[in-house]
Amino acid sequence: QVQLVESGGGLVQPGGSLRLSCAASGFTFSSSYMSWYRQAPGKQRELVAGISSGGLRNYADSVKGRFTISRDNAKNAVYLQMNSLKPEDTAVYYCYGRLATLSREYSYWGQGTQVTVSS
Repeated sequence: QVQLVESGGGLVQPGGSLRLSCAASGFTFSSSYMSWYRQAPGKQRELVAGISSGGLRNYADSVKGRFTISRDNAKNAVYLQMNSLKPEDTAVYYCYGRLATLSREYSYWGQGTQVTVSS
């Protein structure tokens, strides 16, 4: 059974930091591309940051220099360190995993964790 379980969300003041964690199970994590998406009320879900199985990272322009994605293959976990948070970062953050095989591609989503940036 595939599971992606996020944790670490919460309420933080502008300028503060949070670290999100995503614990993965049930699939070959080390071979998977992992990423974080977010969805704010009334908006489409958007990619925040991604990291390949080889450690290559990509970020949305809006979070470059403030957020850092990392992974620990030994723990089957991916993290999102969020610094200098802004009110516009308020959203539900989702962990996403993608595993490509020779025959097909598998996609997995977590249930999301709420991040609220407010004074």
